[in-house]
Amino acid sequence: MVIPVHDVNPVRRAPLVTYALIAANIIVFLLTPASRTTVTGAAGVAQTCRQEAFYDRYAAIPTELVENRPLAAVPDGKVVRTARGLGCALTRPSYHKLPFLSALTSQFLHGSWLHLLGNMLFLWIFGNNIEDRFGKLRYLLFYLACGVVAAYGFAFANQHSGEVLIGASGAIAGVLGAYIALFPRARVWSLVPFLFFIPLRLPAWLVLGGWFVLQWVYAAGYAVTSAGSVAYLAHVFGFIAGALVGLAVRATRDRPQRTAFR
Repeated sequence: MVIPVHDVNPVRRAPLVTYALIAANIIVFLLTPASRTTVTGAAGVAQTCRQEAFYDRYAAIPTELVENRPLAAVPDGKVVRTARGLGCALTRPSYHKLPFLSALTSQFLHGSWLHLLGNMLFLWIFGNNIEDRFGKLRYLLFYLACGVVAAYGFAFANQHSGEVLIGASGAIAGVLGAYIALFPRARVWSLVPFLFFIPLRLPAWLVLGGWFVLQWVYAAGYAVTSAGSVAYLAHVFGFIAGALVGLAVRATRDRPQRTAFR
């Protein structure tokens, strides 16, 4: 997979919403238990239990989204000893959780520094042009909507899963989908792995199209990845949603204007 580092696609206005989204993701991460883990995500049992309790409260969970009701028992952040060793205590939640809102809050949660920084890199590179084209408010609504579509798409494909779904990947995938629809020939400086990383200026359709194909291949199970439990299918749904919106915007822009004669 190539790693984009910069696109050659100037904007007319400062992308303030993109900056605000990046800042919000970083600030939220610093306030969560995950920020105190190492770059690889390693943590002790007590830290893991606190992190799981936090995620179960604010992250999206497929079975909750599908059934529109929270789980009956969730981790409470405490450690208990079981027959298999130390584990996380389960209890009835002491809070009221709205599953739909968790599809929004989960977009600002990340599991590790690598998870966060990888997502923010893509948002930094490609978000500014989509914000410039859509306008600030429409871009923000578009971003959040793509994240919700990605979460629910993944949930309905994994209806009985109780695993937490976190990260801005689904929303950012929507940004990438819109970018490839609106700026397919924009040039993107990317690091291409060939013995070592070589910087090349590639068209956006190749960089982002290759990224989407890779997500689909992993989601379909045609290849095995060492990236852990990544919700590749959520990326696919987010990208498709963003591409469809981008194509609609492009069609509206390219529609010929009729002249009214009097």
